[in-house]
Amino acid sequence: MAVRALFLTLITLLISACSTPSGRYHMRHDAAPLRQPTALELQDAVITDEPKSAAANRPYEVRGRHYVPIFDERGFTQQGIASWYGRKFHGYHTSNGETYNMFAMTAAHKTLPLPSFVRVTNLDNGKSVIVRVNDRGPFHDDRIIDLSYSAAYKLGYHRQGTARVKLEAVTLADAKPRTKYIQVAAGSKLANIEALAYQLEQQYHVPTNIKKQNDGIFRLRLGPITDENQAQSLLKQLKSGQFAQAFLLYDDHAL
Repeated sequence: MAVRALFLTLITLLISACSTPSGRYHMRHDAAPLRQPTALELQDAVITDEPKSAAANRPYEVRGRHYVPIFDERGFTQQGIASWYGRKFHGYHTSNGETYNMFAMTAAHKTLPLPSFVRVTNLDNGKSVIVRVNDRGPFHDDRIIDLSYSAAYKLGYHRQGTARVKLEAVTLADAKPRTKYIQVAAGSKLANIEALAYQLEQQYHVPTNIKKQNDGIFRLRLGPITDENQAQSLLKQLKSGQFAQAFLLYDDHAL
């Protein structure tokens, strides 16, 4: 009986595996997430000086084609078509061995070093984003880069699926100091937000900004703050008090 039960279990597992729509992926076709990216998820990737992955930067073959990754991304530029990938790949490993997160500012490229950073500009609307390349692909002749859903959303082509883009590799030496803001509160009553802004301005001696977005909610931000240490120290004070949900925003979300 035990042998028969084991046999039936193995057959069931085999049938289940064979019926999986897309091999190791649970979805047959890719899809957008069920929510929009948050303001925090729409920030550019922070450029760092990371060691390159030895394993992920070796020559490789996909569908009979050979690819040879470059060792130095400095000066790299490219123009072509960008696509994006979402729910089908969310939670699975990237070529860099990390876990793919469709809300992180990441990308897949056939030959850029892993990891590296690239500025992607949508040539149709001028919007740009900095992403961290940590995956390989897209393996289509007409596409040069696959962006995360958040990156495509920020560039404004998440509904179309593809866009004409320009890629420019960026390194820590290219990075400019970023103006920082701290978002501390949000509410629908402007008078309350203004009163809180005055209170915080007097308490911390930092300028305040109030931004109203399309949802009718007023968002209170402290800043601009140019010094990173000052911004981190102030954020820590706010979070340890009554503003536990406060978070840092950079100049790409400035008023």
